[in-house]
Amino acid sequence: MELINKAIEFEKAKMSNMSTSDRVVASREAKRLILALNEMYKKTKDANLMDLMKRLTAKKKRIEIRLKGRPDPVF
Repeated sequence: MELINKAIEFEKAKMSNMSTSDRVVASREAKRLILALNEMYKKTKDANLMDLMKRLTAKKKRIEIRLKGRPDPVF
């Protein structure tokens, strides 16, 4: 349950005004939480865990887009 609480706390945390190193740390933390939740999900098949993993993955993707920058459109 502590893992789920950490994941929910991470999800609710504000990600504005972060330095690049803070974003890297946040991305790694999101990955760690997602993988740990996935191990729990494999055992329980709880739909709430899947929803939480999806929300964390979306947040992780937003952080990584900010880190890498948006690709230029090719015409």
